[in-house]
Amino acid sequence: MNLKLMVLLLLCGVGSLSAQNKKWTLEECVEYAVENNLTVEQYELDLENALIDRSDALGGLLPSVNSTLSTSGNTGLSFDPTTNQPVTTTILTASGGVTSSLTLFDGLRNIHRLNRAKLNEMANRYRLDDLKDDIRLSVANAYLQILSNKETLKVYKAQYAVTEQDLKRTKELVAAGVLPQGDLLEIEATAAGLEQQIVNSENQVLISRIGLAQLLQITDYENFDVSDVDYEVPPSDVLNRSPKEIFAEAVTFRNDIKFSQSNIDLAKEDLKISKGALYPTLGAFFNYNTRYSDQGGFDSGTGNFVPAESFGNQLWINDGISYGAQLNIPVFNGFSVRNNIKRSQITLEKAKLQLEQDKLDLETNINQAYVDVKSASKAYEAALKTLEARQLAYDYSKERYEVGLMNAFDFSQAQARVDDAAAEVVRTKYDYIFRLKVLEFYFGLPLQLK
Repeated sequence: MNLKLMVLLLLCGVGSLSAQNKKWTLEECVEYAVENNLTVEQYELDLENALIDRSDALGGLLPSVNSTLSTSGNTGLSFDPTTNQPVTTTILTASGGVTSSLTLFDGLRNIHRLNRAKLNEMANRYRLDDLKDDIRLSVANAYLQILSNKETLKVYKAQYAVTEQDLKRTKELVAAGVLPQGDLLEIEATAAGLEQQIVNSENQVLISRIGLAQLLQITDYENFDVSDVDYEVPPSDVLNRSPKEIFAEAVTFRNDIKFSQSNIDLAKEDLKISKGALYPTLGAFFNYNTRYSDQGGFDSGTGNFVPAESFGNQLWINDGISYGAQLNIPVFNGFSVRNNIKRSQITLEKAKLQLEQDKLDLETNINQAYVDVKSASKAYEAALKTLEARQLAYDYSKERYEVGLMNAFDFSQAQARVDDAAAEVVRTKYDYIFRLKVLEFYFGLPLQLK
């Protein structure tokens, strides 16, 4: 193996290793999820369809142009298309033409169709952006869940390290006759319980990693991981706002509200299109045609046979044009036009009701998010106080245990209460962070962790 090949293989191996050891940040996860989500791709295809509909609507305002070409041969009795005389022979004929038509007035339906296509394009963009917002929240929740599980695992490992020290100390006290053998067994049972909690926590970390990887459409679960950062509760001014202020701001930019509003605009255009069918339709047309025949004829003056003109000459001699206008007046169509108008009016009213419902749902969600943040904040503060109290109680119990004034069972219970309190601090902290980010998201702030 030559030197260049060895260097190339080494670089490939290093690149592969660095890719496998990549630690994803929240911003990277959100961006990747938005770009690779299958539903997003489907909505993007719907947006492409909307753009095609807009092109169709624009084409409806332009004149149509079509051309025809035909050739045929006839044997026996037939009519010469250039003279309209019957002939009994084999005749070769050709014809061609160009036709153009333009709708001059159709109750402005083509104009409304173009406006509707533009609105439908915007509606699909709002729907796509709303989906991306939902994905961002889902990714943030899954991301913070991984961090919470990792922090919980660290807590149990730290407590296990403390328990190992207590176990070592207890063995010495038992050997010295200060403590009975039962106390050693109790500490060993506590250590075994912590080992089980560590295993369960490791499983929770793995499951949460798999959940986020699936959300990102990543199949390499084993090598997927997020950045090991211990986030603190970030300062936020959003709690200085009332739910009504947050709702008033959210209505102005939320994509789900914009989507509902665009559905009303679409329904209005559909109503205009339905009403346009009540008006007459005026159209214009223009047609150019020419023909060719290989048959000659007799000159009416001399009586001599005249051979057929050349192909090019006949195209000029036999050409002609026609043009005109056509007016269609709707009189009675079995109530279909009136019924379509009524259906469009009903659709418009339903769209208006849906907008009000979406606003009500948004206000409810913001109020719930506001209450959740307040509750999560109080729960986090209470967990911190509980942990502080449990830790002081544990330190006091440890001192009593080491001098033989407390049995191993009571000491292990004090340690278990510390473990539970520490785990609860981690859980409430990340729950508070997520609730806070949700409320900020409703207020228009981006999802970021610093």
